Amino acid sequence: MSILSFRNIWVEYGDKVVLERVNLDIEQGSFVSIIGPSGAGKSTFLRLALGQDRPTRGEVLLDDKPLRPEPGPDRGIVFQRYSVFPHLNVRENVVFGLDCATSPLLGRSFGATRRRAVEKAEEMLEAVGLGHVMQAYASELSGGMQQRLAIAQALVKNPRVLLLDEPFGALDPGIRGDMHELVTGLWRQHRLTIMMVTHDLKEAFKLGTRVLSFDKRRIDPHAPHRYGATAVYDMQLDRKERPAAA
Repeated sequence: MSILSFRNIWVEYGDKVVLERVNLDIEQGSFVSIIGPSGAGKSTFLRLALGQDRPTRGEVLLDDKPLRPEPGPDRGIVFQRYSVFPHLNVRENVVFGLDCATSPLLGRSFGATRRRAVEKAEEMLEAVGLGHVMQAYASELSGGMQQRLAIAQALVKNPRVLLLDEPFGALDPGIRGDMHELVTGLWRQHRLTIMMVTHDLKEAFKLGTRVLSFDKRRIDPHAPHRYGATAVYDMQLDRKERPAAA
C-alpha cells in the first residue's frame, strides 16, 4: 500500500531543471534510502514529500489525495545540522512542538494539556536515550545527543513519515553506528515510513529496504541546466527486519 505517490514530477527554478519525470510510489512501512551525486535533487525530492516545496509540474499524493503545500504533523523531518533550540533544556525542546500544536498563538499550553505534553515528551526522550539529561541545555549536548534530540522532536507528534536529510553525516563512525540502531529500532517500534537522503552507500544499503539512486539520464554540455535528475535506479532489498505488524 502506497503512502506517498509522485506523479510526473518536474521541479524548475527559472531556466534550471532540478527534477524531471519522477514517477514513484513509496510503500507504507518501507525504509527508502536516497542516494546520488551532489546536485541531483535529493533534498528537493525530500522537501516535496514534506510539503515545503511544490512541483512545477505533476502532483504529490498522500494516501491518494493531493498533498497540501505545507508541512504537516503526519511528516517529521531531521536535518544534518541539529535543529534544536540551544537556549531551551532538552525536555523543553520536545515539549515546544506539542505546545505549538495545541496553542499556536501562545506557543505554550497550560493545565492538564501541559502535563500531558510533558509526559509525552519525557516518554519520547526515554525512547531515544536522553532520559538522563532532560534538564540539560541543548547547547551542552554532544553532536550525537543533539541528533537524538532532533529525532525526538520529529517523532513526538507521531508522524507517519519520517524524513531524514543526511542526518548522520557530521557524526563520528562509532556514534553513527549507535544512531543506526536507534533509528531502525524506532522505525520498527513506531511502524514508520522513512525516507533518508545519504551520501554514504554503505549506510544506504545497511538501513534501507529500498534504495533510490537519483541522477540525470541525459546531459547536454551546451545547456547542462536544462535537464533534471530522476530516479535512475530503484533497488528493492530483501530485508527481514520490517516494522512490527499493527
